[in-house]
Amino acid sequence: MNKLQAMEVFVQVVDAGGFSRAADLMQLPKATVSTLIQQLETSLSVKLLHRTTRQVSVTADGAAYYERCLRILSDVKDAEESLSRTRLSPSGRLRVESPTGLASEILVPALPGFFERYPDIQLELGSSDRPVDLIEEGVDCAVRGGALGDSTLIARRIGVIHFVTCAAPAYLAKYGAPQHPRDLERHRCVNYFSAKTGKIYDWDFTRDGERIQVPMPGVIALNDSNAYVQAGLAGLGVIQMTDYLLLEHVRAGRMVQLLPDWITDPLPVHIVYPQNRHLSAKVRVFVEWVAELFANHPGMRLRSPAHPLPEAA
Repeated sequence: MNKLQAMEVFVQVVDAGGFSRAADLMQLPKATVSTLIQQLETSLSVKLLHRTTRQVSVTADGAAYYERCLRILSDVKDAEESLSRTRLSPSGRLRVESPTGLASEILVPALPGFFERYPDIQLELGSSDRPVDLIEEGVDCAVRGGALGDSTLIARRIGVIHFVTCAAPAYLAKYGAPQHPRDLERHRCVNYFSAKTGKIYDWDFTRDGERIQVPMPGVIALNDSNAYVQAGLAGLGVIQMTDYLLLEHVRAGRMVQLLPDWITDPLPVHIVYPQNRHLSAKVRVFVEWVAELFANHPGMRLRSPAHPLPEAA
């Protein structure tokens, strides 16, 4: 039995939902497909598929084996691409994770350009502010903001995230505008908490060498950046969030920037990927594309404190 071919057949049977359809797609006799699956089950000593006269479904063991087969077949294809001319036009499934705001505001709007370059890549973009285990969840690479905690990953710094403090006009009409960071202790603020630890983040401010870290009083805390911005727009309190999520709201008058002379520490942005995937052609081209995208994005570059928000295009 050709184990690699058997894996390919098994994946196709699961994806197609049956032997006949899989045989047609792979241009193989149905008997060959059935024989390969039987040999695979025998060699593994497990039942991979439930078979009835009407349908084929995957067992629990089969589902776990299916995920492993996807990774193995993907790695084999990546290895072939890295040694052939197809590296210039990589193809296949690419699983990427990104924080919600970065995905919606920066990555997704630029994806048409990515697919013009690499039309044969099928991108699966997960969008969440929770930490993701790349190995456990089968993720090829991830964009991450802030300090990196997993030293087993290869990381490339691709930009920085800047923060601004804002509030809705309706909130300011009712409570007034703070003139100093310490004034925020008497305001209503929208807090942000870590999806990993549950800890509410303090706010930090710097001006002319003076540094202040303020725990914010608030009646609501969230852990999704888009929901957080909506809470600010709804007038629930003062917010401190990445400027690329707030810039258009400030320009449109829906939000007002506060304490513009006080700067919040920017956070680094990295793209990370497991060490065993660093030669993947599709990961390589995505990493290069993201690095180029962020290098040309005004909100991702270090800038003078005199210009806390990037200029309009």
